[in-house]
Amino acid sequence: MASQTSPIPLFGFSSPGPFFGNKVRAFWNLQILGWLGWFGLRVVSGLAGGQAFDFLVLVVVSAVTGFSLTLLLSVCYRALINRRTILMWGASFGLLAFATAVWAFIDAWLFQILKPDSETSFTGLLLVSIYIDATTLAAWSALYFAINYFLQLEEQNDRVLRLEAQAASAQLAMLRYQLNPHFLFNTLNSISTLVLLKQTEPANAMLSRLSAFLRYTLANEPTAQVTLAQEVETLKLYLDIEKMRFEDRLRPHFHIDPAVQRARLPSLLLQPLIENAIKYAVTPQEEGADITLAAQLAGQNVRITVSDTGTGLSADGVDPTTGVATESTGVGLANIRDRLAQAYGDQQRFEVQSGTDGGFTVIIEIPFQPDGQATIGTERT
Repeated sequence: MASQTSPIPLFGFSSPGPFFGNKVRAFWNLQILGWLGWFGLRVVSGLAGGQAFDFLVLVVVSAVTGFSLTLLLSVCYRALINRRTILMWGASFGLLAFATAVWAFIDAWLFQILKPDSETSFTGLLLVSIYIDATTLAAWSALYFAINYFLQLEEQNDRVLRLEAQAASAQLAMLRYQLNPHFLFNTLNSISTLVLLKQTEPANAMLSRLSAFLRYTLANEPTAQVTLAQEVETLKLYLDIEKMRFEDRLRPHFHIDPAVQRARLPSLLLQPLIENAIKYAVTPQEEGADITLAAQLAGQNVRITVSDTGTGLSADGVDPTTGVATESTGVGLANIRDRLAQAYGDQQRFEVQSGTDGGFTVIIEIPFQPDGQATIGTERT
């Protein structure tokens, strides 16, 4: 495992997260660093210009004054930043001018006290100080507003992303819950039929299998992903229930490449396909039908195929663009298509095929994400 570099504390603050994760700490770090840099530049430029060492007193006092004034400005700016534009900018420029005048007056006054023999008048000193101090405070104010507007924009983007993720999760949950009542109604109807026919043993067996199936499915969150192996085990529980009804007429077959058993996919994604195959291939035919589920690698994707040997659909029974079967299986197929789009976006393929001699096939391709790796799209592990 690669070693991770520990963050370097700055001015006694540990910063394990993003620099602006703690706004107060980030402000003080920038404030202290900025004014230390300003102080250093003034000292270097003064000494390089031949100033005496008593010039350091002026620079220290000026730095402390500027530091204090910008702290007061930050409090005022924070109160103004979300006000109406005219009020904010008008008040900000007024505060900036006032702070500049105060700082320049202190600089000029102190310079006259320390250097009484200077030939420069107080007015001249004041004008020079105003130019330097106004430039410094204007740069500080511009940086303050730029950083705060950037942080507000980032917060808004984060809120939008969170809302989109919540909306996507809610939609996935809705699609999942749309499946469970449909399956539950069909199964309970079959159990009711067995009870009416006084076939208590098959009814009890079906109830036991239904209990096991529901216990497994309800243990997973509606937006969760499971491995293909887990999905297949769930389908086998479901098929055990249906075989109580159809016996030898229902002939399921599984051809799962071991390489894709750990591939992740949305929970209960394939169950509606098996349910449709039973309803529209097994039920209408006296001899029943074969239902085959196959899965293998297709490049960087997992290709899952569910096919049956039923009568298929008529030529105009399927919309090849949307994959919606207008005659019968439209709700289930549209549901699966929506879940795939929510989970994988454009990184998925959903295709339906109806053979001329009968049979119906659904082909799904999704990115191969082995168990333990991050998932694609809005669903999370």
